[in-house]
Amino acid sequence: MAGNTLKSEKKEPKKKKEQPPNPDVLKPDKEPEVKVKELVKDERTHKVLGAVFLLLALYCFIAFTSYLFTWEEDQDKVFRYSSQVLFMHEIEVDNLLGRLGAFTSHWFFFKGFGIASYLFCYFFFIIGINFIVGRRVFRIWRNVKYILFGLLFISMTMAFLSGNAAFPWGGALGDSLNKWTSGFLGKTGAGLLLVLAGLSWVIWKFNIDFKLPERKPKPVKEAFAGFGEPEEEEELLPVKPPVEEKKNAYKGGESLVTLVPVEEEEEFEQELQLIEKEEPAAYVPPVAVPEPPAPVIPEVPEQEAKIFIQEELPVTPPPARKKNDTAEVAFEIKPVFEDPDEEAIEELEPVREPVLADPYEPTLDLRDYKYPTLDLLDNHGSDKIVQDASELELNKNQIIDTLKNYDISIQKISATVGPTVTLYEIVPAAGVRISRIKNLEDDIALSLSALGIRIIAPIPGRGTIGIEVPNVKKTIVSLRNMLASDKFLHSQMDLPIAIGKKIDNENFIADLAKMPHLLMAGATGQGKSVGINTLLVSLLFKKHPSQLKFVLIDPKKVELSLYKLIEKHFLAKLPGEEDAIITDTKKVVHTLNALCIEMDLRYDLLKEAGTRNIREYNKKFTERRLNPLKGHRFLPFIVLVIDEFADLIMTAGKEVEMPIARLAQLARAIGIHLIIATQRPSVNIITGTIKANFPARIAFKVSSKIDSRTILDIGGSEQLIGQGDMLISFNGELVRLQCAFVDTPEVERVVEFIGEQRGYPEAFMLPEYVDEKEMEGKDFSLADRDPLFDEAARVIVQNQQGSTSLLQRRMKLGYNRAGRLMDQLEAAGIVGPNLGSKAREVNVKTEADLEEILGSM
Repeated sequence: MAGNTLKSEKKEPKKKKEQPPNPDVLKPDKEPEVKVKELVKDERTHKVLGAVFLLLALYCFIAFTSYLFTWEEDQDKVFRYSSQVLFMHEIEVDNLLGRLGAFTSHWFFFKGFGIASYLFCYFFFIIGINFIVGRRVFRIWRNVKYILFGLLFISMTMAFLSGNAAFPWGGALGDSLNKWTSGFLGKTGAGLLLVLAGLSWVIWKFNIDFKLPERKPKPVKEAFAGFGEPEEEEELLPVKPPVEEKKNAYKGGESLVTLVPVEEEEEFEQELQLIEKEEPAAYVPPVAVPEPPAPVIPEVPEQEAKIFIQEELPVTPPPARKKNDTAEVAFEIKPVFEDPDEEAIEELEPVREPVLADPYEPTLDLRDYKYPTLDLLDNHGSDKIVQDASELELNKNQIIDTLKNYDISIQKISATVGPTVTLYEIVPAAGVRISRIKNLEDDIALSLSALGIRIIAPIPGRGTIGIEVPNVKKTIVSLRNMLASDKFLHSQMDLPIAIGKKIDNENFIADLAKMPHLLMAGATGQGKSVGINTLLVSLLFKKHPSQLKFVLIDPKKVELSLYKLIEKHFLAKLPGEEDAIITDTKKVVHTLNALCIEMDLRYDLLKEAGTRNIREYNKKFTERRLNPLKGHRFLPFIVLVIDEFADLIMTAGKEVEMPIARLAQLARAIGIHLIIATQRPSVNIITGTIKANFPARIAFKVSSKIDSRTILDIGGSEQLIGQGDMLISFNGELVRLQCAFVDTPEVERVVEFIGEQRGYPEAFMLPEYVDEKEMEGKDFSLADRDPLFDEAARVIVQNQQGSTSLLQRRMKLGYNRAGRLMDQLEAAGIVGPNLGSKAREVNVKTEADLEEILGSM
């Protein structure tokens, strides 16, 4: 015991008591180890090298220029002593840069390239500029090729021209090349070779055009006989290209806190600045399509006109003809008799002449359609973000003090002010673990007395840690300002949607066709309905009714009812339905299955056309390379919008989930895109099948981290502050946005403006769908045959192909109705029995025989 006591007493003096850290004293930063690889890649190293090369270029230029005047005095000394002249102090030279300048100039001029040595000054200059600026201002390899050619060409040319001059204009290289070429080709041949080389370089560099100007033929007035005098050509004005918005985190409409070390808090207070963004560009309405003159229709005798019945096509007026038409389109016209008992006219051959036609323009269906204007929308707020400097200073000090209390030092701090939140970016000192700052989320929120603090550690691609703090005064993001931006006006996207603004005040405008489907979720009252209206109004401002159709499903029956006025312009519905906005769950199932049928029909059209997606198909159709008589048609984009997905899953379950999963998996290529919103982001609503096919997701404020993970596969949306504050996961990135705001009266004005214009005779009809369960046990007879029985029989006999898919494409029917028609045709003896995957055999070979059968039924 005594021994142990003595040992412990001896060890105690060696221990040093640890003193608590002083919060007011910052620990010195640890000196990081410098590695050779990092030193080479360091930006400062590049700038030093750039300065060295620029100095070298200037040094050579001064030495070479001085050599032009002092070469006679210095050449003898350099010849006599060679390189030893550099270290002989008693020898004096006249070159401005001393013995080294004289020796270097002599080596480059006399022993090298002559006057072409100035190209080395240019070479050192471009390398120095690239290094010191930090980016490729000059293309090195292209300039090296020019320099190498110049060294050979200029040195040889100067030697050829100078002859036996005392000054080495061509240098040793030029003299050698000149002597060898002159001995091989002669003096004249060498001169011609130099002229050819110089002329070739000029042609290759500047692509000189040696064509003589063509004389324009005088216009022939007789060509315009009957059409009036030709209109004068309008003067072509230069078109200013669309201005792309700059993506600069410190120059766009955000306030910027200058990056400073933490130790210099007084300087930080003085350098706090606010930078406001410029006003948005004025809105330019879409240019109206000029109305072409009415085509000249030849008169047809009344007797012959009754013989032909035009096949029912989309209501599209024929486009006007132009003088430079090149496309040739010829459609075959077949006689169809009004009455089967009427005698057939045997010898009736219509004249088939190639018809010159313009490319098909779908917008001419409604040629007088006018796009909505920005006057219909309200300006809820300015694009300029005004931030209180005192708030920035207070938050900055609170963050620094909170981190200092936990012995965490930082090197820099900056602030980017957005419409809703301010992003404070900090660079921790060397040796500070990121996890320590991440764990202080609640402590920082407590010190700032703010709701919704979110820490991003680290910010991807920035090398900093972000702390998002809500602003005391929030700025409303107006949809009107976003639609007036150049980024939206000049976008070449298929389906552009203006979603909101980022923290750096940049407009977030995406292409729904690239997403290709969008899932929106969030708690009640956090902005989902406003977000849906924002997306729909964006599309209405950009697309023509012939290019886009909506399928609106609204189980709540009140959110999407505003769009009923544009039924004959933009909405699609089932045949026989009165309302285009679907609210009944049973009709929702029928509509989703009808969309699946439309998807299958479109894929059949793509297969026949030999195209892979809707863009290639529509391009081929507008170029009139597809025949409408064979079922081809212009395919508009279809956007399916479901306002409350959870209610459908609870009432219909798999009947709704399965067709939506099919559409999400396959429909992107044929132009059908889905927007689904729900206020119950639970795993039984947003299943794995749904999530797998919706890569683009928007999360508004939710109640728990579990719900956030269900939507985004990551937490964070539970820390949002509501009222349109959201996170969007798109293209592998998670971005915080403030959703653009559009009020209900604004939406009403937009749809009323569109609804008052002339529309189509009816809404866009989806294929008919009949539930197989409803048809079970219902036997049919020929007396109760389908109303389309006669038409289907004629289609089958004319094509001599007993195919159910043929009836679907030609008559725009659902699979079930086309199958029932085929069964009725089999019962009538027109087609044979089902042969599995092969087409049925057609028993009736001529249309005359068919008419006899139909007349006897």
